[in-house]
Amino acid sequence: MMNEILKYIEKKLIVSCQALEHEPLYSPEALLSMARAVIEGGASAIRANSPLSIRQMKYFFNIPILGLYKKDYDDSDIYITPTKFEVNSVILAGADIIAIDATNRKRPFNENLKDLVDLVHKNNKLAMADISIYEEGLNAQEIGFDIVGTTMSGYTPYSKQSDEPDFELLSKLTDNLKIPVIMEGKIWNPEQIKEAFERNAFSIVVGSSITRPQLITKRFAEMIN
Repeated sequence: MMNEILKYIEKKLIVSCQALEHEPLYSPEALLSMARAVIEGGASAIRANSPLSIRQMKYFFNIPILGLYKKDYDDSDIYITPTKFEVNSVILAGADIIAIDATNRKRPFNENLKDLVDLVHKNNKLAMADISIYEEGLNAQEIGFDIVGTTMSGYTPYSKQSDEPDFELLSKLTDNLKIPVIMEGKIWNPEQIKEAFERNAFSIVVGSSITRPQLITKRFAEMIN
């Protein structure tokens, strides 16, 4: 089953349908409509945040759901599915792939990253490592992650800071890892998607440039002004 999911998303577009509490589209209805729209447009899988959103999308749509659960803890900067509680919540919600922050930062309650991966596999799910630098990708493969994503590049203080996709990181990962590498982060046009696939990305995750209309509008408005 897990191999079938990987085959299904290979060389395909995954769309991140998320909204934070302060954003205009933060509601179960809006997120569900957003997901329906991107599936109609050709998305082969959805990246969704929170057990409620994951459950909704699993109920209404017959495509793979890449699930995560964002939660802040006082003792750590990690917020993407940071502890066993969030991992288990995403598993129970029905996600096919569980995305976990796999950066080299201190985890809440000093939990062990490998324990989270083992929990995912114990429940027959795929584990995706959201990383920011090459060494984190190597470590993710070593401890058993099934997929690595460039999600956190630019979001840790020690990773490359840029408004552009981190193609350099993508190439280094695809050249050296044996597990699939998903390109995610700062993709705003089809030409960047083409380049990512030319650099052997397994799949592409696109979020803000499709599903955050306030940011899309802002880019157009700034061009005019």
